[in-house]
Amino acid sequence: MNSWLWRTLAKVIFLAAAFGIGLSGIGQASAAQPSGTVKSTHGAWSIICDTPAGATSEQCVMMQNVVAEDRPEMGLSVVVLRTADNKAEILRVLAPLGVLLPNGLGLNVDGKDIGRAYFVRCFQDGCYAEVILEKPLLDTLKTGTSATFIVFQTPEEGIGIPVDLKGFADGFAALP
Repeated sequence: MNSWLWRTLAKVIFLAAAFGIGLSGIGQASAAQPSGTVKSTHGAWSIICDTPAGATSEQCVMMQNVVAEDRPEMGLSVVVLRTADNKAEILRVLAPLGVLLPNGLGLNVDGKDIGRAYFVRCFQDGCYAEVILEKPLLDTLKTGTSATFIVFQTPEEGIGIPVDLKGFADGFAALP
């Protein structure tokens, strides 16, 4: 897997936050609470659907909320969604405010360094990093057992947040 794939900013697409996904409360471990309905659960992943204001049809995401084991204030929302034109899938990660932006968001899958994605925008609910889920990265996530997303609060201090990949492949297949 080429780490350039993960880092390619030219392919980063920023979309408005799906379904109002956000981190509520500063310094709390509360994970993002999407509006909408949980349509199915696949291992650690949920398929959540809603019809956003102004949309003509229901839109769905695959989502998992996680919190660092030793840092309960450090939570992430990991979201996979299809673009409205069905031409691409996007991996979007929402990190809380206060993360060090220049270091980006690191990713390891089953102990292997995949690379970094850079934060593209911050809102009052947190900061977003996004990449297009191209085939090599998608295959890595589908066949992996565990991922670790790494955020930084200082240049030297990376905080690893585990993400369970159990059910990722099934959930992705079920994503409308």
